[in-house]
Parts: sequence; C-alpha cells; structure tokens
Amino acid sequence: MFETFGGFLIYFALLLIIPFWASSKVKSTYRKYSQIASSSGMTGAEVARKILNDNGLFDVVVEPVKGQLTDHYDPRKKVVRLSEHNYYGNSVAGAAVAAHEVGHAMQDAEGYSFLRFRHSLVPVANFGSNTSIFLIIGGMLLSMSGMVLAGIIFMSFAVLFQLVTLPVEFNASSRAMEQVVSVGVIRNDEERETKKVLDAAALTYVAAALVAVAELIRFIMMYVMMNND
Repeated sequence: MFETFGGFLIYFALLLIIPFWASSKVKSTYRKYSQIASSSGMTGAEVARKILNDNGLFDVVVEPVKGQLTDHYDPRKKVVRLSEHNYYGNSVAGAAVAAHEVGHAMQDAEGYSFLRFRHSLVPVANFGSNTSIFLIIGGMLLSMSGMVLAGIIFMSFAVLFQLVTLPVEFNASSRAMEQVVSVGVIRNDEERETKKVLDAAALTYVAAALVAVAELIRFIMMYVMMNND
C-alpha cells in the first residue's frame, strides 16, 4: 500500500497535511469568534462557574493559565484551567471553550466510562508513545521481528488512547452545547457560532486519530513484509 508512489502520497497527506489543516482550522475559527462578544456578556470564568454550580460541582476550581488554547481540565486537582483570553474575555469562543472544559469536569464527576477508560490507558499509552518507535526501528535494523512486533503492540495502546479520546471529546462538546443554552449563556442565533468553535476543536482529535491509525497500519504492513521475505 505505502510502497507505491500514490500510497506514499496518501500517507504523507495523513501524516502532515491533515493535522496542519485541522490546526489551521481551529486557530482561524477561534480567532474569528474570539472577537465576537456573547449576548450574555459573561466571561469564560463566569460561564464555567455558572455551569459548575448549576450541576452541583462546587468543589471544582476555575483558574486562568497562560498561553493561547491551553485550556484544559485537570482531574487530579479538580481544576478547570482557561487560557487568560478566555478566562477574562466574554467572547462566543471563550464561552464555548469554557463550557467544553466543564463538560470534562461533569464527565469526571459522573464517572463517564470512556473517560475512566482513557485514564486507565495513560501509563501504557505514554510508554508506548515513548518506546514503540525505537523498538520498531531497532528490530528492523537488527532483523528481529519479535522486537518489531513488541513495538507494534506498544504502539497499539497509544493508538487506542487516541481513538478513545474521540468519544470523550465529542461528549464534552455535546454537554457544552446543552449547558450554554440551558443556562442562558448564548441566544438561539448564537448556537451555530458556538457549534462551529466546538466542531473545529474536534477536528484536531480526529486528525490525530487518523495519523495514529495510519502509522500503525504502516508498521504492521512492514512487519508482515519483513516476515514474508
């Protein structure tokens, strides 16, 4: 598949062009809607706190963090961290991002199955990401198919982590849309804009999953060819 020129182009596109396009899409969409104020005038911090309180998550803290698009939820410390522009600003993009991160806090509080599964994969996924490529390349250089297979197995856990991330992120975005409407953060005519921000962010996870799967398939095919020679 990847031995042909056409196959190589497809692989190259998956590996570089798609992630680059997804990243550009996120940045341009965020940039556009971060300049549009939400009708409620609530800052990202206020949006996050409002949704958390309405769902009984009074113990979850909301705090600013430096950088752009550095927003995240820390399940260990029960903290929703919003980039300073989103924390202090009152844009449609900031409200969408804040609600999305609170969506993760809601998942954590409920014991959402995919989130728990993803957390359980973290140690082995990190190990696989850090060591699999060295095992695969080393196995190929030394003509040791067993080492290559071990690398592929470890890489599979990292790929699985990427795949499990998809439902976690989609679910958080779904919760975000529901919450910003129900608590009155946005008007009906702002739903489309909010959804664009959330959908653009989801593209990065889809792109990462595509690249991870393509990389895994490529090494599996190389392992098969190695054993056939």
